[in-house]
Amino acid sequence: MPAAKKTDTLEASLKKLESIVDKLEGGQLDLEASLALFEEGVSLTKTCQKKLGDAEKKIKILTDKHGLVDFDEDE
Repeated sequence: MPAAKKTDTLEASLKKLESIVDKLEGGQLDLEASLALFEEGVSLTKTCQKKLGDAEKKIKILTDKHGLVDFDEDE
């Protein structure tokens, strides 16, 4: 399975990651195939974390710029 493209959306990366987890949990793969999928899963996880971090930073910048405040969960 090829590594994630940098242009993949977060949703596409998550779908690929879910597919990898399903295959690994299936227990039908040999060690080499399992390790290759695990390595791809780690790469996809890093990609997803970066995309989420970037989105969080952008939201912070936008809310700070426009004077918006965080929701208070108690209200």
